Amino acid sequence: MSHSVPYPVRLADEIARHLGLLTDHLAQLPPHEAVQVIAHVLDPDDGLLNGVTGLMSVSSTFAKTQAERGALPAEVWLALGRATNDLDAIGADLDEHRATLRRVGAQPTATAAKPPPAPLVIRRHR
Repeated sequence: MSHSVPYPVRLADEIARHLGLLTDHLAQLPPHEAVQVIAHVLDPDDGLLNGVTGLMSVSSTFAKTQAERGALPAEVWLALGRATNDLDAIGADLDEHRATLRRVGAQPTATAAKPPPAPLVIRRHR
């Protein structure tokens, strides 16, 4: 007797497949379009990063309940909580760059002036 895969598991598999396709496309897009995709991924309301962070938060809450019942080790809940916090911190680190990505992505490719190459300097803000 075969067991059918629950819809949420199929949905998670399909989303993972679509993320792989998006990654493949992003790697091949012209810079202007790639910036638009990245800006959408980072959109604070409807973006993928915010969605994944929310999914991890719900997963952490679920794991906490299960850990309290003894069905899951507490380490699972703690790991999911750390992952949620890390994703949230990543989102906060990227907040200051969202407007720039939207602005650059909105520029027509023909009129966008090509800036001179700049040395990459990493500055961390905390």
